Order: sequence, then structure tokens, then C-alpha cells
Amino acid sequence: MSKSLRLSEKWFRRGLWLVAFVFAGFLIGLGGTIVGDLPQVEKRLVVEDFVDRAAYDRVREEVRASRKAEEDAETALQQAQLQRSKARSESAAERETFNNWLATRSATQRADQDPEVIARTQRLDVLKLAERKTQQAVEAQQQAALDARQAASAAQQRQSEMEREGYAGMAVEQRKLELRVFLYRLALTLPLLAIAGWLFVKKRKGTYWPFVWGFIFFALFAFFVELVPYLPSYGGYVRYVVGIGITVLVGRYAIVALNRYLERQKLAEALPDQERRKELSYDVALARLAKSVCPGCERPVDLKNEKIDFCPHCGIGLFDHCGVCTTRKSAFARFCHACGATAAGAPAAPQVLPVIPPTPPVPPGAVAPGSVS
Repeated sequence: MSKSLRLSEKWFRRGLWLVAFVFAGFLIGLGGTIVGDLPQVEKRLVVEDFVDRAAYDRVREEVRASRKAEEDAETALQQAQLQRSKARSESAAERETFNNWLATRSATQRADQDPEVIARTQRLDVLKLAERKTQQAVEAQQQAALDARQAASAAQQRQSEMEREGYAGMAVEQRKLELRVFLYRLALTLPLLAIAGWLFVKKRKGTYWPFVWGFIFFALFAFFVELVPYLPSYGGYVRYVVGIGITVLVGRYAIVALNRYLERQKLAEALPDQERRKELSYDVALARLAKSVCPGCERPVDLKNEKIDFCPHCGIGLFDHCGVCTTRKSAFARFCHACGATAAGAPAAPQVLPVIPPTPPVPPGAVAPGSVS
């Protein structure tokens, strides 16, 4: 149809479509904000709400205490291992000194050094005893660390079991929450779809059609983006059933619309040529002729064939001759393209009535303009 429009009208229509898309964009932004805030009407679910809170707190405290005891035991173990290493080092150094001294004693065979041998032996025994004590301390700390790890593991296992049960209950409640939020979305989206459907049927060609189409785009976006992805699945059954239902509704509407259109076409084709021509809009007739189809029945017609003056399908006149210069011209043209004479029988142009400003009120005692005093 754009080929039959004036250049300025084309740009005006493009601007109005831009208005429609901008309007739809703002509506989509507002709707997305509202839909995004819908989950806030529900309480946020946490696993602690689905377990025995007192028992869970005790177990969690046991885990914390066991972890703290394990850390303390590990720190004490490291200290004990350090003390053991130090005792072993001192004992080894003393043993090496004692062995060197014994070698010297054997070489000199001096009897006055026997008390020194006894003293050194006693000092070495003391170091060995200290080494054994540090080894015992290390073993004790290792046992304490093992006990702490086992206690922490047992407490962690009890906490995990309680959380597992809590997560199971939370999953059930989460599904209920998602269903409620979906119902909120549905309650918000269905009225929008109903209004959009009514606007599409009644107002899509009205004066304010950019706002109508903008709202329709917004409603479709809300349905397919804000609602359909959050549709509960239940194994896919719900989505398939909803898809089947929507397809049936849309298909039924399309079938009914097609049958009505065909019925209107049959009734129109039964009317006389002049009446059918009056029913056709000038722009619609030009748009269909530009597509090489009959303006009356919309069937293909070879308009380049100069022998065809009438539609072979419905019989409406396509070409006639100017009453002034007898030039062959389109039967839907308002003026002859050869001489410019007004064509008879062409679809009439829409009448634009001049706007007459209202007459200002006449003050009392004054003489109205144009009146005879």
C-alpha cells in the first residue's frame, strides 16, 4: 500500500510507527519492573525454616566448636612437633659429643676421667628422657587432633542430614512459591492480552492506531517473555497443553476470519460494478493494482495485457476510456493521465470539510457584523 501513498504521508506513517515502538518500549520497561518486583511479595525461603531450629542450632554450634578444637589441636601439634625436633637435635648433638669424648678417653686410658664419663652419660640420659616426653606430647596432640576431626566430621554429617531434609521440604515450598508468582504474572498478563485483543479487533485502524499497536506489542512481549518462560512444566505436560490450547484458539480465529472474508467477497462480487467501485478505497485500489491483482477480488490479473479491460474472475472494470480524449486509462483513476479531465465512476476522494471558526458572542447593545442597523 506504500506505493499509493504520498511521500509526506509515507514519512508521517513511518514516524507514527516509531511512536508505536517507543510507546511499546516504555510500556515494556514499566511492565518488566512491575513483574520483576512480583517475587518480593513472597517471603524468601531459607533451609533453616524447614528444620528443627533448636536442634539445628545445637548441631551447628557443635560443628563450630569441633572445628575450633581441631584448629587448636593442629596448632598444639605443630608446637609439640617443634619441641620434639628441638629435643632430638639436642640429644643428637650431645650423643655426638659423648662419642667423641669416649674415643679420646679410650686413647688416653686416664682413670681420673671416669667420673666425667658418668656425668656425661647421665646428661645424655636426661636428654633422651626429654626427647621421649616430647614424642609423647606429639602423640597426644595427634590423638587430640584426630578426635577433634572425627567429632567435627560427625557433627557436620548430622548437620548435612538435617539440611538434606530441610532442602527437600524447601523444594516443595519453592515449587508452590513459583506457582503463586506465576499466577501473579498470569493475573497481570491475561487482562493485558484481553485488552490488546479488543484493541486489535476494534481500534487498530482508528485515529490513535500508533498507541493501539504499541499496547499490542507490549501485551505480546509480556505474554511471550514475562509469562511463558515461567510456565510450570510438570514434565512438559502443562506447556504442551497450553500450546495446543493457544494454537486451537488462534487457528479457530483464523478459520472464522477467513470464512467471513470469503463470504464478504462473494457478496461483494454479486453487487453491480458501480456499487463495488464505491465500496473500494482509492488507496486500497491503487495498492492492489500496484501488486497486479484485481482490486475487487484480489486475484492475479495481467494488467500489462491491453486487451483486458475487466477482471476475468469477478467482472469488475479495470480499464475504461476518457470521456474527453478517449484515451485508455485505469478505471480507478480520478483524472485522465492524458488530458487531466475528471474521470467518471472513479472512487471518490475523501472530503475534507473546512473548519469554520465559531462566531464570537455579541455584547448586549452592540450591532452584529453584517447586520443592517
